[in-house]
Amino acid sequence: MADSLRRLINNESCRILQEKLESWYKDYHINSCDQNLNRCCEIIEMNSMIQGQLFTILNQTAREGGHYAGVETIKSRLLPWLGTCFSSTTSGRPFETSLSLIQESIEKERQLREFASTRNHELQQLEKELNSTRLQLTLVQQDLAEAQMALEDTKTKSATTLLAAEDEIVHLKAALKASQAQEESALRNLDRLNDYEQQVQILKDEIAILGAQKSVLHSRLARSRSPSPRRCQSRSPSPLPLRSCSPGRARLTNAARHAHLVARFSEIYTQERLDAQNLLRTYIDDLEIVQRIIYVAAVESFHAAKMAFRQFKMRVRKTLSLTYSGPESLEDTVLDYIVRHEDLYDVQASVNEVIRAMNINPKISFPPEVDFIMISSLIRELCRVAFSMQTLVPPLDIAFGADGELFNESKYRRSYDSDFTAPLVVYHVWPALIENDSIIVKGEAVSKRGALWSRRSRSKSRSRSRSMSPIMSHSASPSRTLLPRSRSPSPIRSGSPSKWACSVYNASWFSH
Repeated sequence: MADSLRRLINNESCRILQEKLESWYKDYHINSCDQNLNRCCEIIEMNSMIQGQLFTILNQTAREGGHYAGVETIKSRLLPWLGTCFSSTTSGRPFETSLSLIQESIEKERQLREFASTRNHELQQLEKELNSTRLQLTLVQQDLAEAQMALEDTKTKSATTLLAAEDEIVHLKAALKASQAQEESALRNLDRLNDYEQQVQILKDEIAILGAQKSVLHSRLARSRSPSPRRCQSRSPSPLPLRSCSPGRARLTNAARHAHLVARFSEIYTQERLDAQNLLRTYIDDLEIVQRIIYVAAVESFHAAKMAFRQFKMRVRKTLSLTYSGPESLEDTVLDYIVRHEDLYDVQASVNEVIRAMNINPKISFPPEVDFIMISSLIRELCRVAFSMQTLVPPLDIAFGADGELFNESKYRRSYDSDFTAPLVVYHVWPALIENDSIIVKGEAVSKRGALWSRRSRSKSRSRSRSMSPIMSHSASPSRTLLPRSRSPSPIRSGSPSKWACSVYNASWFSH
């Protein structure tokens, strides 16, 4: 049985039968009726041959099982099938069923072939993409190798450039040392030149003194030779000092420093003041309050700087008076020292003093969640300029101003929102700069009609709630609480405003 089954498999009859069926299915509509019948008969013959071989195998298998083996299988499967195949009533159904099964198998095989061809096509596409990706990877590897070579080249060039830069830095350092040595030599020569100028001035003074003494002697000699009935003996005039004090560095540079400080004061008005005003406007909507705050900051900055200058000057005078001996006066020496060492001025202490004074000023108010320290840059610049102005001869100061004073055209400019026919000042925007009671830089003020008293009452009611909190938050000294500077006297009193302001400042200084 096994040999018969092997021969059936090796005969490939089933495969040939399947191929003939597929070929007949493809050419069915093309062939003629006789051709299709011939094909069908040929397939039936081949199928009968296969069935004959299968029946032979069935017979052999039944014999190998014994006399009664396979009887139930033959009864349940073979005999009913044979009965249905040779029955007249159902003779067409097995054929149709076999034909439908054959068609389904053919369709599935066709789909399988199409699926296989599609897969083959996709596989080819994937192979092409893989080849292109490999090619791109090769190109990227080549670019990477070139980039690495370029990087190595750049590293080599950078190392060379770094060495050259280090050599250049060494040369520049040597040149810098040489230039510093030349500068020091030039400074020494300048100091010698200043000493020579001072000596020349001393000699000129001595020559002038000798000339005066000579003229006195000539006049005395002429009076002694002239005939007169009476000779009165008079004492010789007291001799003039042989040496006079020469001007120091402060007096020699006074004009240049004066021009620089005046220009710097105007620059603060045009730049730092506007920056501080814009910063304050983000927290305060009222422009008047903002401008009042900036004006009070300027006034307090000058006051704090003058106080610091007086204390600094007293310390320098006390230190130099112990060992001082020279041709210049002690005051000139002290002033020269302050001019040379203005960097020793503790400007931050003055800034803190100004902020404390502004917190207790009843004319201005500020939101409690912010502090005046936000305009400390403006206060710091004003303190520095005011301190430097005290080293001038004569010193510069700001003019005294009070709300409600008569507007002075030579002292102030009117702001753009002013009433140009109003005679009184409502409030000040920027102080005027004075020198010996003469205005050298005009300030700015606001003048309006009918707004002075209403604004005063409103500012008083607004400042009462603010004036108590800063005293608790800031540790002000007792002297500051006893002498508030913000309540200045009215300008109706006798004397110029600047002198009255100086007297107030001097009184506050001696109270300290």
